[in-house]
Parts: sequence; structure tokens; C-alpha cells
Amino acid sequence: MLKRAFVAPDPGRMRLRFASRAVLGIGLAVALCGAAGHSLTAAITGGLAALLALFTVTDPTVRGQAITTALLPVAGLPVLTLAAVLHDLPVARDLAFLAVVGAGVYARRWGPRGHSLGVFGFMSYFSAQFLHTVPGQLPELYTAVLLSLAASSLVRFGLWCYERRFAAPVAVALPAEASGLARITTRQAVQATSGAAFALAVGQVLSDQRWYWAVGATWWVFVATTSRGETVVRGFRRFLGTVLGIGLGFAVAVPLHHEPVVAAVVVAVGVFGIFYTAAVSYTWMMLAVTVMASMLYGLLGVLDTDLLLLRVTETATGALGAVLAVLFVLPVTTHSVTEAWVGRALRCVHTCTAEAAARLAGSEDADAPARVAELEAILGRVRLSLAPLVHPLNPLKARKRRARQVLALLDDCVREVRGLASVAADPEASHDVRLAAACWRVEAAVEALTDAPAVGRSVRPADAPATEPTGAGQVLAHLHALERALLELAVPLRRAGRVPADA
Repeated sequence: MLKRAFVAPDPGRMRLRFASRAVLGIGLAVALCGAAGHSLTAAITGGLAALLALFTVTDPTVRGQAITTALLPVAGLPVLTLAAVLHDLPVARDLAFLAVVGAGVYARRWGPRGHSLGVFGFMSYFSAQFLHTVPGQLPELYTAVLLSLAASSLVRFGLWCYERRFAAPVAVALPAEASGLARITTRQAVQATSGAAFALAVGQVLSDQRWYWAVGATWWVFVATTSRGETVVRGFRRFLGTVLGIGLGFAVAVPLHHEPVVAAVVVAVGVFGIFYTAAVSYTWMMLAVTVMASMLYGLLGVLDTDLLLLRVTETATGALGAVLAVLFVLPVTTHSVTEAWVGRALRCVHTCTAEAAARLAGSEDADAPARVAELEAILGRVRLSLAPLVHPLNPLKARKRRARQVLALLDDCVREVRGLASVAADPEASHDVRLAAACWRVEAAVEALTDAPAVGRSVRPADAPATEPTGAGQVLAHLHALERALLELAVPLRRAGRVPADA
């Protein structure tokens, strides 16, 4: 697990850049809040706003990211106001919190922007509970949030806008869905609200002061998951990360939180850990979150060992609420979600191949690298959907073996498509009937796996002139390897069930 978090491949050092930029942006936001004379509560609120802006805004373009960041206060400040106004009205406060949970999850239907605004709205309400916000504090908190968002945006879009030189991560939406309760985001909103209601009720029995931790645990278990299997695995990883973080908190936060400089360094390291490990290990990300939160409680003067132990029990309660909800409230099966994402990956494989073939044929409009980036993002989503099946605790060995085979063969597909796109980008490369025929066979293999016509450019053998190309051997090697991987995929996919055409 440690190796996966810190020694995992980091092409272009993107995770390192992501984490380093976050420390700089959040550090600048907190420093400006301090320079403006804001209280510690306002500085924490501003720092959290900057963290969320840098972490959750994942639109595929820089312009889209800027628009979403500008909309964050529109979603967050009214929710913050609502939480402060209802601070002394427990029943209304709790019902409003559940409504925010449901709305925040439902907002995922509008893609990355909806997801970002939903998370920011939820965390605005959560932070008001964390900091016991009352109406009299709102003007200062408004200023801190706006100042911090401006500071983090200055770093993200001005000082360190590395998306201008490197491709930004592709935001992948959920597969096509039906309406009403057949829509996954609707079912998840109902599940999340139900799980949060359980967590809220049990959490308040455990503590009338820190009950919101349980609700927060339920919420974050639901983020970035779709099926019941994904949610169960994420709940386990959240609990494990919290337990490990509490252990480290006893060693670091409890004895050192009275030292402001040391506390600031530990918080900065926690921020770096959150951003650096998020893409590869949810457990290690939660460890970093827990250590950072422990130190913040130390700065607020309320940290002790009982508080850390309470966080473990509240987290377990929240994770249990999420698991019960996905198991018994409008469940979404792991099998159906996996089929949908695998089908989407296969179609993207064909689209990548068709774009590369068109580029080799001389088309200036073909953009194979962009399609490859999309395929890699979809493959990441396939890994998430298959995580419950390949988990070490999964007792179904046959399904685990098939899931690992599917992942390995899809990895082969991505590798060959990436190599094909690289060759196609060579301005001296050209095309001939052998390449067209190989591309057509890839298309046929995708159709055979999915029972549906592939979407994308179609290049048939008769469309291409017979020439002796430069680099044709490399292209053919990639295409033949790709065709072989697709044919081998037929075995595990047929056993697991045919990939649906509308995935």
C-alpha cells in the first residue's frame, strides 16, 4: 500500500505538480487571510475553500475550470448562511443538512461542474458545524472565502497553470442513463440521504458536539463511487485510513499541536499528502486528511485523545450508514456498472484507432492523442468499478481472476493505442491497405464484443491507396497486438455477460 501511494508511476510528474501547487495555493490563501486580520476560524474556512477549489474542480479545459471556480461561492455561501442561521435550531439544522446531502449527490448528473458545486455546497454546511458558525461571523467568513478563492485561482490560473503545457485530466461522466429512479445519480441521491440520516441519528447518540463527522464520512464514501461494491470498498478504505491517521495523530498532533510553526508544517505536509495520494490510494489520502484535521483541532484548542477516538467511531458509523444504504436502498449492482464502463472503454479503443488511422490517411482534423487521454481516464473508472472484484477480501476467486484478466487486457489495449497514436503523429508516417484492413479488424472485434456498431471514424481497406508507408511496420505491430488483446477479451467478457450496447 505504501509503495502504491508513493512509488506509483507519475507521468510528467503531474501528481507532484498537483500537490505542490495545492500547498502553494492554500498557503497563499491562509497567509492573505492572516494579513487581512481574520480570525483563526476565518482562516481555516478560507483555507478549506481554497483546498476544495484546487481539489474538486476537474473540468477538462482551463476555461471550464475557471468558470466552475467562479461559481463556487454561488453554491457555497448561501449554504453557509443557511447553516449559520439554523445553528440553534437542531431539527431544522439536521433536515437542512440531509437536503444538502441529497442535492449535492444529485448534482453529479451535470458532470464535473455539478460534482464540484455539490461538494463545495456540502462542505460549506459541514464546515459550519465543524467551526460552530453563527450569523455574526458570516461577513468575515464571506470575505475569507472570496479572498481565498481569489488567491488559489491566482496560483492555479496564473502562477502555475501547468495545464497550458500538459494535457489536463479528462473528466469522465457517468454512462448514459434512463430517467427517474432508473437514473444512477437519482438512486445515489436517495441512498446518500438515507445513509446520512442513519449516520446523523447514530452520530448524535455518540456525541452531541461531533455528530457531523458521521455524516461527513457517509458523504465522502459516496463521492466518486457508483455501485454498491465500489461504495463498500471505499467505506472500508476510509475507515482504515482514518484509523491509521489517528495512530499517527497520537504520535504527532497530540504532542506537537502547541507549537505553531510545527503545526503549520504538519498541516502543509497533510495537504501535500492529500493531493499526491488521491489518485492512487484513498486509504493514504484519508490518513493525510485525518492527520491534518487532528492538527487543526489542536490549533483550535480542543484536541485530546478522547476526541481522536471519537473520530474513529463516528467514521465507522458514517461508513456503515453508506454501506447499509447501498445494500438495501435502490441498489446499483457492481456487475451492471462494470459492464457499462467496459463497454465505453471498448468503444473508445475503436475511436482512438479510427482517429489514428484517419491521421495516417492524411486527415488534419484527427486528434488521436486527445482520444487516448479520454481512454486512459475511462480505464481509471473501469479500475474503480472493478475494485470490489479484485479486492484481496473478495472470496469469489473465479470472478476475481476474470476481473484481473479484463484489466490486464485493457491495459494492453491502452498501451498499443498509445503507441499507435504516437506513430500516427509522425508527419512522415503514411497509410496503406494493410493498415486500413487492420483498423477494420479492430472495429469488427469491438462490434463482436459489444453487439453494436462502433462509434467513430471508419476506415475500410478500399478507402486507402496502396503505398509503402514509413513506419508501417510499427503501426501494424500495434494494430495486431490490439486486435489480439480484443479477441482475448472475449473469454472473460462472455463469461461475465455480454457488454450492453448502450453502455
